[in-house]
Amino acid sequence: MTIELTVVPCLSDNYAYIAKDTATGAVTLIDAPEAGPIMEALKAQDLKLDGILLTHHHDDHIAGVAEIRARTGAKVIGAAADRHRLPPLDVVVEPGNQIRIGSDDVQVIDVSGHTVGHVAFYFPQSGMVFTGDSLMAWGCGRLFEGSPAQMLESLRRIAALPEGVIVCSGHEYTESNGRFALNLEPANPALKSRMRDTMARRGRGEPTVPSTLALEKATNPFLRADDPDLCAALGLPSTASALDVFTKARQAKDQF
Repeated sequence: MTIELTVVPCLSDNYAYIAKDTATGAVTLIDAPEAGPIMEALKAQDLKLDGILLTHHHDDHIAGVAEIRARTGAKVIGAAADRHRLPPLDVVVEPGNQIRIGSDDVQVIDVSGHTVGHVAFYFPQSGMVFTGDSLMAWGCGRLFEGSPAQMLESLRRIAALPEGVIVCSGHEYTESNGRFALNLEPANPALKSRMRDTMARRGRGEPTVPSTLALEKATNPFLRADDPDLCAALGLPSTASALDVFTKARQAKDQF
C-alpha cells in the first residue's frame, strides 16, 4: 500500500479523505464538503495539496472546492457527465478512464444511482476505492436520480473488486444503516458482531469508515441481493430476482 490516508470529518456527518502517496509525495483530496477542517488537516501534516477528486455534484461533497483550490492551487478532477453541475474542472474524466495519481493508475468507475453521473475512484496499487454516496458503510445512497437497476449494477461493479479493498465512503451513517440491517435479520451473527464494533467505535468518538469490501459483502444488505436469507427476510418468494430483492430492500430502508 502506497497511501497514507487521513479521514477528515466535515459538516455534521460527512467525510473527506486526504490521500498522500508515500512513494511520490503526491497529495490528493477526495471530495470537499467544507474547506475549514480540510485546510486544518493539510496544515497539521504540512501537506501541499495537488489534486481534488469529486465523486458527484451534491453540495455536501463540493462546497469547499472553491476556497481550497484558491488557497492551494490544486487541480479539480470530476466526471464529464456531471461537468455542468460541478465546480469548474481542470481535468474531465469518464467511466473506464485511468488517471495517474502518485503511484496509482486510478480507475474511474460509473456508480450512478444516488445521482446520475456519480463516479467512484479505485486506486488498485493502494487497494482503496472512494465511493462517495454509492456504496456506503453498511448501506448505499438513497436513489435521488437513478433507478434501482442502475444502483444494483453500480454496486456490482464495486463488488467485483478484490475483497481486501478498503472502501472509503462519504458519511457517518453506519450505525443507522446497521440498525436497518439488524431489523431485517436480528439473529444474523455477522450483523450483530459488526454492530458491536460500530458502537464501540462511536463510543470512542472514532469514524466507522473506511471499511473493507469483504465486510460489506458479508453484512451490507445492498450487496446481498442474491442471498436467499435476505430474500426471505424481506418477505419475498424464493423466485424473486436480485433486482426485486434490492428494490424491496431500498424501499424498506427509505421507510425505516
